[in-house]
Amino acid sequence: MSLFSQCNRTCVLLAAPIFLTGTLTAATPSQTLAPSLDSSLRAAQEALDEGNYGKAAVGFEAVCKSNPERKEAWQGLALSEFRAGNKEKALDAAREAASRWPRDGEVIHLLGFVYFQAGHADQAIKELSLAVQLEPKRYEAHMDLALAYLSVKNNEKAAKELRDVTTLEPKLALPHILLGRALQNTNRTLPAITEFKRAIDLDPNIALGHYHLGFAYQSLGRNQEAIEEFRKEIALHPGNPEVLFHLGQAFLDSGHSQDAVVQLRESLGIDPRNGEAQYTLGKALLEQGLQNEAIAPLLASADLLPEDPRPYYLLARAYAKLDKQEASAKALEQFTELKKKQGATGGMAYRPN
Repeated sequence: MSLFSQCNRTCVLLAAPIFLTGTLTAATPSQTLAPSLDSSLRAAQEALDEGNYGKAAVGFEAVCKSNPERKEAWQGLALSEFRAGNKEKALDAAREAASRWPRDGEVIHLLGFVYFQAGHADQAIKELSLAVQLEPKRYEAHMDLALAYLSVKNNEKAAKELRDVTTLEPKLALPHILLGRALQNTNRTLPAITEFKRAIDLDPNIALGHYHLGFAYQSLGRNQEAIEEFRKEIALHPGNPEVLFHLGQAFLDSGHSQDAVVQLRESLGIDPRNGEAQYTLGKALLEQGLQNEAIAPLLASADLLPEDPRPYYLLARAYAKLDKQEASAKALEQFTELKKKQGATGGMAYRPN
């Protein structure tokens, strides 16, 4: 689970950990507590650690009621409810904790995190920004704030927080991946490549490190380097349909349509709902002169990408080569209509290549 969420398909792949829940511990009972309270906190914490979130929530809630000044109990309750999928209850507990300890950076961090998970990005950014102000040396708050900024496409502010993370925790690889993505999202691909390489140096097995490096190379037209990185990613972490798709795309862009078809079919065998992969497979088959085989993935792409004119352009070509002039004319008409709509709404310019 992650705060990290961006607009394009490549970003969905990056599964950043929940930094908050990895750094907060719910209950650390003091030796001066009453034995019953000590026991109740310990039991709730054990239930949380074991993944019995319902039991943990009940235990922490009981402590909150009997001793509402126990910060650990409110934190534990919020975390238990969050992990149980009860985001609104988690928010209630986190808000209560923040009202009692408004200058505690860890508590405010928790509130910001839960706000984000409940779908309130703006409020999350507000609270996480305060958490960073209260405890500027805690890298976890900077990290989660960066992830929240990335989710609303504020790449500049995300990059600033991520640079702080790399300063505070220079041995962490993931911040360099995220920083690279923020840089690439603002067309600074060469600095992004530096960050991706740094991440791989720090952790050669980091998930999607080679993928993001390959994607950066691919965006520059350096397809052979992209292919090498995608292959490394697949060797380390096989079975990712998005990596297979981009490998197939890189093969096609470098003139190897047969290799492209192999990778694209493998990708679609895992994720047939990828409209871009369906389109690219149709294009690769068409380049090989396999018009009959190209039609099915192009029709699938047109269904999955209903506002995209590109599949209809290639369908018109495929039908024409098969001497199906009526079908070709209809596909070309659909292409023209979608192009008009796309132009009116400022969509991406059509690229026949």
